[in-house]
Amino acid sequence: MIDPPSVSPSLRLFNDSPPASRSDGKKYAISVRWESEESENKQKFCTGSVEDCNSLCCCCSRRVGGMFFLCQRKDGSPLIMAGPCWPFCTFVTLPLILGLSGLVSYFVIFQENAGMPVWFAFIYLPVVAITLITLFGVSCRDPGLLVRVTDEEAGQGGWLWNEQVGSFRPQDALYCRECKAVIQDFDHLCPWTGTGIGKGNMICFKAFVVCVNILCYLSLGVVAYVLLRGL
Repeated sequence: MIDPPSVSPSLRLFNDSPPASRSDGKKYAISVRWESEESENKQKFCTGSVEDCNSLCCCCSRRVGGMFFLCQRKDGSPLIMAGPCWPFCTFVTLPLILGLSGLVSYFVIFQENAGMPVWFAFIYLPVVAITLITLFGVSCRDPGLLVRVTDEEAGQGGWLWNEQVGSFRPQDALYCRECKAVIQDFDHLCPWTGTGIGKGNMICFKAFVVCVNILCYLSLGVVAYVLLRGL
């Protein structure tokens, strides 16, 4: 009996076969230039750049281009990750949300002489919590990283060659310079959430934008109400 011909992993990926897209030996479509520089600078420390901060805070994580896999599944795909702009999200966006909402809660909502009804706290605090949850969903979720596909048959199927990552990519996938990777349905890089926005976290991003706007309007409305009431 003649065994059926084997199919390469990249060809199986092109045909949307789950085993290839989740194989243990897969390689993501990341910058070949970064891979070369990473192999040369792997033992270098104290370079005076943002890489020192990344090495210090994300030293135990797996580095994939400009992304950091903080926690990953058994197949190597990210479960919790951080984007290239994670310091801005951690030290600017998060303190702004927690700090401003905390000030409004302490000096306005929970002050008896402010005249705010008790039930308003049951609206304001859940909005703060949902905003933080959606921010986590955007920042720590895979935006849609694609694995490297080098099989020429992918190009015959309409995929485009991307020289930056040395891989074929679908027409709706784009290369992100900051993430140093190809992302499915890539839209833009959002420094406020610290990562690229693509197919994997677009829904959470839209929810975060809605929630953070509601939170801002609620906070401004509460402060304006208390100030006008005191006149």
